[in-house]
Amino acid sequence: MTSLPSEDLSRLLATLHQTRSGDDLQEINFLNQVLTSKGMTNLLRVHKKISAIVGKPHSASDTNGTLEYEPEMIVPIVSNVFHISCEVIETLQSFVQRSGSRDSRELILLLQRPAFQSLLLVHDTISQKDYVPKLPEPPFNTVDEDEETIKIVQLVKSNEPLGATIKTDERTGKIVIARVMHGGAADRSGLIHPGDEVVEVNGIDVLGKTPNDVLEILQNAEGTITFKLIPSESQRPSRENRVRVRALFDFTAALDRYIPCKEAGLDFRRGDIIHIVSQDDPYWWQARHEGDKQMRAGLIPSRMLQEKRIAYERAHSANNNSDQQEIGCSPARSIGSFKSEKSSPTQKVMYALAENEDFDRQEIVTYEEVARLMPYPAVPRPIVLIGPPGVGRNELKRRLIALDPDKFRTTIPYTSRLPKPGEADGVDYHFLDRQQMERDIDDGLFVEFGEYKGNLYGTANRSIKEIIELGYTCILNPHHQALKTLRTGEFKPHVVYIKPPGFNVLRETRSAAYARSTFDENSSRGFTDDELAEMIRSGQRIELHYGHLFDDVIVNGDLSTAFEQLLVVARKLDTQAQWVPVSWVV
Repeated sequence: MTSLPSEDLSRLLATLHQTRSGDDLQEINFLNQVLTSKGMTNLLRVHKKISAIVGKPHSASDTNGTLEYEPEMIVPIVSNVFHISCEVIETLQSFVQRSGSRDSRELILLLQRPAFQSLLLVHDTISQKDYVPKLPEPPFNTVDEDEETIKIVQLVKSNEPLGATIKTDERTGKIVIARVMHGGAADRSGLIHPGDEVVEVNGIDVLGKTPNDVLEILQNAEGTITFKLIPSESQRPSRENRVRVRALFDFTAALDRYIPCKEAGLDFRRGDIIHIVSQDDPYWWQARHEGDKQMRAGLIPSRMLQEKRIAYERAHSANNNSDQQEIGCSPARSIGSFKSEKSSPTQKVMYALAENEDFDRQEIVTYEEVARLMPYPAVPRPIVLIGPPGVGRNELKRRLIALDPDKFRTTIPYTSRLPKPGEADGVDYHFLDRQQMERDIDDGLFVEFGEYKGNLYGTANRSIKEIIELGYTCILNPHHQALKTLRTGEFKPHVVYIKPPGFNVLRETRSAAYARSTFDENSSRGFTDDELAEMIRSGQRIELHYGHLFDDVIVNGDLSTAFEQLLVVARKLDTQAQWVPVSWVV
């Protein structure tokens, strides 16, 4: 007989030998062969080893003095180890650039080995239960319609929420599981699924009760909670998604009137990176903040639900306030700068694009799917400075280029006017005849353009590409409407909003710096209070309509401080991976 690792199985075999009889001798011999087979022996050894790892012994032994093992759920600390390793590599790369550490270089090479990264991906796959196979539906004729299966599930009540919501089935009037939150206690049990009918809770029949009645039973329960459930007809396990999105609006669950369970909601702010783990519900997705080690997901409105809400609110607002003008309805008095570095400060041009702010206000933004873009020194990303006129973008751009002209450069504008004495083509401006420039504009070769005193001015796509291809970081300060043509996978820009401070600080700092007004090109006077107030209002309009496109925000109260913050942003682009639209990476 093969040596067996289990004393219990040995006793079972001894009992089989004692109960041999002529009638069932064949069946007993077959059972004996199965239990003594090599496959069964190996299976028992594996079971014993796993029990020693995932189980803990009772404090008391059984009558034979052997310890019994109580199963204990192993829960991964995080389910995104691969992404964490990418962040570690970024940190090490930054450290190597500063210190030249040899140990850090070796660690980077180790972390980047395909075998090690494959190991991390396997860990994430297992922790996210992405390995669960999709089994075919059982044949319909094998199911007995008159037979109902009851399953009993026990969960230990703790400070952690159970991670499931319930509702009344509109068709049957019975209490059913509405959703199971990914990573919660109910999900980790693997036994509770959406659609399961709740029959009893701790021995209390819930027939005829409301969801609030059941919640009261759960709140009053102590220790172990026992559910008696009728399984749902379809219990396909929901795999965890790997979708990451940037939130383009603010959400506070406690203020949402329609969320199924406020306690299960996940708050976020515009710009937060969210990991969508389930999109099974068309109205309420399950999600976690990217990098959050808490396993349990929370509810957020789906893209479809949020779009419907915004459309309804706009229609309702338009009906109630048809004679009122919301913030941003009047055209901005912004002036886009196509000024040459050597030209007079007064050479400016009114911005003109086919798209206008009326079009922008019709756009409904909710979420933007994103992925990490690693820094690539050979192809630096442009830095685009957006802000209201007079906020200081030109000065910040000038300082950045003056600090390191071997790294930062800006474009040379195109114009249809004739060169002035002392101006050189390709140095001050690129000079084109009007017909050629109009054809190029019609062909979409300019990211922005406009007309001033009968002459066309603009920034050409090829000017930006040439700077990038030469390995320089292109610094741009276009009109905010140019973001529609600039923010594409072709350029992959990093958008920085230069925000004016509060009125008192704005007036004090501009007066102390003897800042000249950009609203009057025929005078070198300072800003008036009305112009400063208009600068703030213009900034509010830009934030309202384009704030979801900003990667960073710098408040230009003190110019030196704002410049230091801009330098930090520029260094970050060289050393750290950034979240960008997924189409820029794929």
